Amino acid sequence: MNFIEKIITKELEAGKHNKIITRFPPEPNGYLHIGSAFAINISYQMAKKFNGQFNLRFDDTNPTKEDIEYVHAIEDDFKWMMFDYGETAYFGSDYADQIYQYAIYLIKENKAFICHLSQDEMRTYRGTLTEKGKESPYRNRSIQENLMWFEKMKSGEVEEGICVLRAKMDMGDPNLLMRDPVIFRVLHQSHYRTKDKWCIYPMYDFAHPIQDYIEGVTHSLCSNEFVNHRPYYEWVLNNLDLEKPLPRQIEFGRLNLTGVVTSKRYLKQLVASGVVEGWDDPRLPTLKGLKKRGITPKVIVDFLEEIGVPKNESTIDYKLLEHFVREDLKETVPCFMTVVDPLKVVITNLENEEVLFADNHFKDESFGKREIKLTKELYIEREDFSENPPPKYKRLTPVGEVRLKHGFFIKCHEVIKDESGKITEIHCTYDPETKSGSGFTGRKVKGTIHWVSSYSRPVEIRTYEDLFLETPSDDTLVESINPESLKITMGRIEDNLEASFDAGHSRFQFIRMGYYYMENRNLVHRIVSLKGNKKK
Repeated sequence: MNFIEKIITKELEAGKHNKIITRFPPEPNGYLHIGSAFAINISYQMAKKFNGQFNLRFDDTNPTKEDIEYVHAIEDDFKWMMFDYGETAYFGSDYADQIYQYAIYLIKENKAFICHLSQDEMRTYRGTLTEKGKESPYRNRSIQENLMWFEKMKSGEVEEGICVLRAKMDMGDPNLLMRDPVIFRVLHQSHYRTKDKWCIYPMYDFAHPIQDYIEGVTHSLCSNEFVNHRPYYEWVLNNLDLEKPLPRQIEFGRLNLTGVVTSKRYLKQLVASGVVEGWDDPRLPTLKGLKKRGITPKVIVDFLEEIGVPKNESTIDYKLLEHFVREDLKETVPCFMTVVDPLKVVITNLENEEVLFADNHFKDESFGKREIKLTKELYIEREDFSENPPPKYKRLTPVGEVRLKHGFFIKCHEVIKDESGKITEIHCTYDPETKSGSGFTGRKVKGTIHWVSSYSRPVEIRTYEDLFLETPSDDTLVESINPESLKITMGRIEDNLEASFDAGHSRFQFIRMGYYYMENRNLVHRIVSLKGNKKK
């Protein structure tokens, strides 16, 4: 068991809980990404392991940044990932009246006060890590005066920034978060759910533990960046005179991923700049992007389970996810020939089409075989022919000979170019005695290349590389973009592949090229190349 499972097991054995309830509380101000899935999976698996309940609750207490678009996107991602959150999601905004009443309770208990210090003044009064803070001159107002001002805030009589409601904690606490934090502020903004009902909104750290309590959450699981927030979380619950047991916050190790950015701020900047095509761009680590690229929920969960539940911060190479993609697809998808960047070849001495046979999988015979035809006109990869080959080049040249996969030896005898000097087609001859599987041993060739016949069909193929050339910063985010991160070509797919797609398959191995996802009949995405590393 991981350390969280041990804690929960001990509490169940002690009779502290009858049912385990966990939650994930996203702000609806952006899209979920692989880091979000990591946190979700931990809470979801804890609830699942102990036959408990898992809640999806939107932390929508800031109307300036939230939108129903993000709510729908997050719900869709949960359903795609098969994270079951019950019949409906919860919304923090639905608890606005209760949270407001709890604030009233704190005022009446002389544990909260209305403060008229400006933000700059509060920052000065707060102190530093080495100096204690100073109490606000408004801290000792009467309960009646505080209630009066809080009512004015609620009724819309107070402009933004004039005053706030602060909790009375301890201005000498070494934890800066505990130095009389703001718990309610005025925002004259329309909320996407409650519209104009409220003009005061609670701060996240105040609302969050209350929302957990209302829902009966037993364990609030979060990354260790919230360790310093735990005393605040506990103060709120302990000072509201709530029935036991109270929710418990437990932190796990934060996940860092190399090679990608998961900061919501960075992702928004990339989308807004137009560098990527949207939140679902397959180069992004968003769940929408991973889905569009062709990565399955199973692979993502396998990747997350491999990471486990670390107690301390860890750094994982994003390439490990690609390793899991390959491990899954190499066993489960058929293999076909597809040319990503086509170069036309004419077999000048071919009079009649030759019928060939190919396995649909390198190892699994249950995938069966298919019939392919060698036609007079066919297509090979442009990079598989070179007039001036580099050392150790084992593909087709004007003086060399190669085997067509599943077919025959071919030899080039003429190169056709356009006015700019670009090669438009090559003319070759084939040796009918060299059919693959015929047992021919007369001579050997150094290379075998894939190809597609004239029955192939053109489709758009999108090939993705790493989005960044180097780890970006605030100042270099856009400048760090890899200009070769997306390459779009009009490739050609084997006619058998199209038939397989029509039969329900959407993921394939393209021989020698990688694993690909066919989004529709006219668009194909490369999921991953054939080889990579699995660094941790």
